[in-house]
Amino acid sequence: MKAIPVRWMAWLLTAAAASGAAATGPAAPSAPRPEARPASAPAAASAPVPTPASDEEAFVQRLWRNPTFQREFLGTYGARSDLEPPISPEEKAILEQAMPSMGTPRGRDKARQLLERTAGPERSAVLDFTIGNIHLQGGQPDRAIIWYRRAIGKFPAFLRAHKNLGLAHVRRNAPAEAVEPFTRAISLGAADGVTYGLLGFACAQAEQFASAESAYRQAILLQPQVVDWQLGLARCLFRLRKFEEAVALCDDLIRREPTRTEYWVLQANACLGQKLPLKAAEIFEYLDLIGQAGPEHLNTLGDVYVNERLPDMAADAYLRAHARGGAGAAARLLRAAEVLAARGAAADAGRLTERLRAGDAESLDDAGRRRLLKLEARLAAARGDPDEEQVRLIEEIVRLDPMDGEALILLGQRYAAAGDAERAILQFERAASIDAFASEACLRHAQQLVRQRKFADALPLLKRSLDLRPRDDVARYMEQVERLARPRT
Repeated sequence: MKAIPVRWMAWLLTAAAASGAAATGPAAPSAPRPEARPASAPAAASAPVPTPASDEEAFVQRLWRNPTFQREFLGTYGARSDLEPPISPEEKAILEQAMPSMGTPRGRDKARQLLERTAGPERSAVLDFTIGNIHLQGGQPDRAIIWYRRAIGKFPAFLRAHKNLGLAHVRRNAPAEAVEPFTRAISLGAADGVTYGLLGFACAQAEQFASAESAYRQAILLQPQVVDWQLGLARCLFRLRKFEEAVALCDDLIRREPTRTEYWVLQANACLGQKLPLKAAEIFEYLDLIGQAGPEHLNTLGDVYVNERLPDMAADAYLRAHARGGAGAAARLLRAAEVLAARGAAADAGRLTERLRAGDAESLDDAGRRRLLKLEARLAAARGDPDEEQVRLIEEIVRLDPMDGEALILLGQRYAAAGDAERAILQFERAASIDAFASEACLRHAQQLVRQRKFADALPLLKRSLDLRPRDDVARYMEQVERLARPRT
C-alpha cells in the first residue's frame, strides 16, 4: 500500500495546528513563575487523591485541545506501521478522493458519506477505520467505536484501530473500557508516550493502580514534559500508599507550576498519608492565606485540628469554611458543631450553633433542625443553663417529630431532674413504644421508679430492657434492685 500523498497530510497537519494554536493540554507546561515561595508557605511535599469525575472530564478536554495530540491523531489517517490491512487500488483511490475534504466538519461529513457508500464486508478494514476516525474527530465516540470494531474484526492485528478504539472509550468518559485496546496496541508495537499515558489513565480509573504506575512511568520516560502523566503517577503512588515517592513527585510538580492549587492539595493529602497532620494543616492555612482554599479544604483543616485536640482552631477553620458558602454549608457547619461537642468542646461548638442561628439555620431540612435543637439542648446542659431553657429546646424537637425517641428520653430526663415524675414517666412510656429506643426508655423509666422506691414495679421494666439489649451493667443494676425489692424480715 502506498502512503497517503504528503501534500494532503501536510495540509491536514497545518489545519490542525492552526485550529489548536490557542489550546492548552498535556504538552509542555508553562514555566513556573519566578517569584520565591512566601516564607509562610509549607515545605513542598504533596500527595494525590482519587480523581473525581470532574478531573477526568478536564483531562479529556485538555487532551483533545492539545495541538500535539491533534497532530498525532490526524496522523493516524496515514499508514504508520507494517501491521496494516491490505487495500486495493480502487479503495486507495477512494481514500485519496475523500482525504482533502477532512479539514472542516462539512467536509468530514461529505468524506464519511463517500466512504460509507464504499465500505462493506469485503472491503478493506482501512475504510472502516477511517470512518471511525471521522466520527471520533467529529465528537461521536460511540459511532467511532462501532467502526473501529468492524476494522478489528476484519484485521485483528490492526494496531492503529486498537489504539483509536481506546481513544474513543476515553473520549466517551469510559476510560476503564480502554484498558484492553491500549494494552493490545502496545503488544502490537505502539511505543509512544500518549498510548502509555492513556493506558495509565485507563488503568487508574479501573483501580488497577500497580499497572497504572508502570504505564505512567513509561509515558514519563517518553514524554517527560507532559504534566498529566506525572500527576497521574503521583495519584497512583498515593493509592498504593507509596507516600514518600508521591511527595517527591508532587514536590516537582509544585516547583514547575507553583500557582496550581491542585498540587498543594495533593501535597496536604500526602502529609496526612504520612501521618504528618500539622504539616497538612500548614498547607491548608497557606492556601487560605492566598485565597485558594475552598470550603472542603477548610473543613478538612478543621477535622485535622479536632484530631490534634485544638478545638478553638478547629472552630475557626469550620467558620471560615462556612463563610465560603456553597451548597450544604449549613449542614456542614452543623456536622462540625456535633464533632466538637462530641469531643467535649462545648464552648467552641456553641460558637458554631450561634453562627447557624444568626445565618442560615432555616436552610436545614427537618432532620437537620432537630439535630440542631438536640445539640443546643446538650450544650445548654453543659453550660448549666436553667432547666426551663433545656426543656423548651427538647419540647421543640418533640413538636417537630413526636416519634423522635431520643428526644422523648431527653425530655423525660429533664422532667425527672425538675422533679416532675409523672411527666417524665409519660415521655419514657412514649419512647418505649418505638422499637429502636425501647430498651433505653425502659431503663430510664425503671430508674425513675427506683428513685421513687418502687422497686418491684421497676423490675419488669429492667427485664424488658435486658431482653431487648443485653448489657452487663444493666444486669448488675437489676440484681441490686431485686435485693431492694425483697421483703425485709
